[in-house]
Amino acid sequence: MATSKEALDRINFECEPALKEAIITWRRWLETERRASKHTLDAYLRDLSAFFIFAQQLLGYPAGVDDLRSFTAADFRGFLADRTDAGIARSSINRQMSTLRNFFKFLDRQNILENPALVAVRTPKQKQAVPKALSQQEAVVSLDAIEALSDGDWHESRGLSWVAKRDAAVLTLLYGCGLRIGEALSLKQKDAPNTDVMRVKGKGKKERMVPVLPLVIEAIKAYREACPFELKQRDALFVGARGKPLDPGVIQRQIRKLRPLLNLADDATPHALRHSFATHLLAGGGDLRTIQELLGHASLSTTQRYTAVDAEKLNAEYKKSHPRA
Repeated sequence: MATSKEALDRINFECEPALKEAIITWRRWLETERRASKHTLDAYLRDLSAFFIFAQQLLGYPAGVDDLRSFTAADFRGFLADRTDAGIARSSINRQMSTLRNFFKFLDRQNILENPALVAVRTPKQKQAVPKALSQQEAVVSLDAIEALSDGDWHESRGLSWVAKRDAAVLTLLYGCGLRIGEALSLKQKDAPNTDVMRVKGKGKKERMVPVLPLVIEAIKAYREACPFELKQRDALFVGARGKPLDPGVIQRQIRKLRPLLNLADDATPHALRHSFATHLLAGGGDLRTIQELLGHASLSTTQRYTAVDAEKLNAEYKKSHPRA
């Protein structure tokens, strides 16, 4: 634990002595009660530094307790604008505001000051990242490779060759039907598809119907026939080596094994197969509303993120190949 002098040395911005003492106490609380690492503590102090430098520029002198108490929502929004003008990323601005709220809550609990204005300030919405889709060739090769990868001596020597068929079935389901990994692993034996459509329960327990390709039906059938456990209709469709419901981490590890073997990117994940399903449908002329229903998105705006990715790809291809670009 840092001494008071060491903590004081880390405060490289100006503020009145009473606030410096409060910052040291807050830092100590984070370190002892919240078990924050040195890296996290240093990041918090950098965030506070940005705010106090802004406050000094705004006030014309180092901020004190009374100044922080009288800060208005407009003042805090001014700090947001200052960060944005400085080219700071949205994620960093949101983190700095989170640090600021944490500090002000601490000051309130310590009866040092109270300022409800900060609560009224909304942070900028962070652009939600969309997982990169595999190319159609990568998706097909990945599905072909997963069974060969899993079906090795380790599995054979333990009577677990059925595991290969299980992994192939799960990944085929993710890509062939666009399911979330959680949706696939929550399926019961009674839910196993044997027709060209299946019922899926998604987020918020909302049900949707999704079409099922023959290769998905075949992959799941091959797995069920090879599975050594006697499973009832209400048991999990996909199970682990001991017959218990399969953990998502198992499938994630299999994808990690595939990456170097197939030269896939680090962001090739089980969820990337679902994203590939949507992107490849869109590229093939699929209707956005239909894709929304297949994915189980509550809002069309969520599905529209895929159009942005597809448009970027088309634009890049145009610039690369068009003679006039």
